[in-house]
Amino acid sequence: MLDLFIKNDTQRNWVQKLHVKEAEFKSKSAKYDEQSKFPKDNIQRLIEMGYTTLTLPAAYGGGGLSTYDMTLLQETLASFDGATALSIGWHMGVVGEIYEKKLWDDGKLDFFADEVLKGALVNRAVSEAQTGSPTRGGRPGTYAIKKDGHWMITGRKNFTTMSPVLTHFLVSAWMEEKEAIGFFLLHRDLEGLSIEETWDVISMRGTESHDLVLENVTVDESKLVEINHGPRGNQLNGWVLHIPACYIGIAQAARDYAIQFANEYSPNSLNGPISQLPNVQNLIGQIDLELMQARHFLYSVAEAYDDDSRRPFITNEHGAVKHTITNSAISIVDKAMRIVGAKSLQRANPLQRYYRDVRAGLHNPPMDDVTIQKLALTALNKKKGV
Repeated sequence: MLDLFIKNDTQRNWVQKLHVKEAEFKSKSAKYDEQSKFPKDNIQRLIEMGYTTLTLPAAYGGGGLSTYDMTLLQETLASFDGATALSIGWHMGVVGEIYEKKLWDDGKLDFFADEVLKGALVNRAVSEAQTGSPTRGGRPGTYAIKKDGHWMITGRKNFTTMSPVLTHFLVSAWMEEKEAIGFFLLHRDLEGLSIEETWDVISMRGTESHDLVLENVTVDESKLVEINHGPRGNQLNGWVLHIPACYIGIAQAARDYAIQFANEYSPNSLNGPISQLPNVQNLIGQIDLELMQARHFLYSVAEAYDDDSRRPFITNEHGAVKHTITNSAISIVDKAMRIVGAKSLQRANPLQRYYRDVRAGLHNPPMDDVTIQKLALTALNKKKGV
């Protein structure tokens, strides 16, 4: 199915490069999930391939890939291992957004580009237990105080995906003296910065999204890289498409497993495999229809974002595509499990892992209720002429 969406040699070459790692990545997925351990080997392979530099612009020595390119590659990767794809997707998206929007000054962009080219990995650390999802506009409980020309940062962040291997954390903190939220680029080796292993969930276990603990972490002014006076969730950002790309990739893996099972499983009550049964064919047809609908939506939105002439007309498409694909992925995996039957619940069966992992998408921003409300308000305001 994905071949239809490959548009150039760069995309095709990178899809082929990733497929070289398919067997290796798939072979370790169950172990990482069972042990709730981060797939460090997979991430190291991606660094060695140069994958983690792809969303860095060519002017800075990177691959210069677009959001469409990233989405295509992230979907491919997710079909091998969801935890690996979701984890590295945050790095890919953060780098892509920073450099596309020039969120930092030139000196900081030059510095961090060199770090990325040397293998640095970054993720934003914004979620907190007290404030919930940062996209809902809550003020961070993490705070930064200016003292003797330095910033002292104290707080705790949860859902810090890829925490075992991140070299840099882009931490949000409330700055009272500026009455704004600042983002500080913190290296993991800073005194007072630590990771508390709190990740104990049933979905995306391998991401090790532990708590980041900050106790009077002291940095100079150069580490204050962004200042936001309003919620970041209101800003258009096509790089978040790595999230739906991950879940459609997992759905594709579930579909492929179910079809292989249907073609091979032949109970003695039938003269052939279960793929000949009308109810099984019906489920497979529904799965492929949902995949087609979701995938065309995803790549049309990515294509529109990359087109400067079309981007101004985007309103809520990024939230809508994430909503659509996450819920479609849940539906697709459910249908795949119906085809396979009770065997899909065995711990050794990958479908039960896919089933758990796609549900994590419901809690990645933006949440479904926010997306639906924004669609409604946009429609109502346009009707009013606002």
